[in-house]
Amino acid sequence: MGKRLLLHQLPVRLATGAFILNSGLTKSKAPEEAASGIHGMASGTYPFLKDMDPQEFTKRLSQAEIALGAALVLPFVPSVVAGAALTAFAGGLVGLYLKTPGMRREGSLRPTEQGIPIAKDTWLLGVGLGLVMEGLGRRR
Repeated sequence: MGKRLLLHQLPVRLATGAFILNSGLTKSKAPEEAASGIHGMASGTYPFLKDMDPQEFTKRLSQAEIALGAALVLPFVPSVVAGAALTAFAGGLVGLYLKTPGMRREGSLRPTEQGIPIAKDTWLLGVGLGLVMEGLGRRR
């Protein structure tokens, strides 16, 4: 990763990475009730998660968010790698938004009041895709 590339990506990588890192650290101390809520929402949209223990699910989600946040804030992690991980993570969040009933207005992509906290995660998808596209473009 060249210095020019790093300098202009630094603000977006630090802001995004710090946000995700904080989320992961917060989830690492989630009480049982919070873990059940996080797991319930995820397993409602992604049924393959239903059999997983809520505490275990939340612990693994926390670990994934900590790893992703760290990858974004550490400048030696290539942007294409950090961006690909962010894109995959954000894809899951956007899936929650699109598939969970009550998140969107009828017949629209516009969020309901309940959907706004999840709809805002679409910016993560844009950041991830931008990092990947730039990283791949610089290799050519």
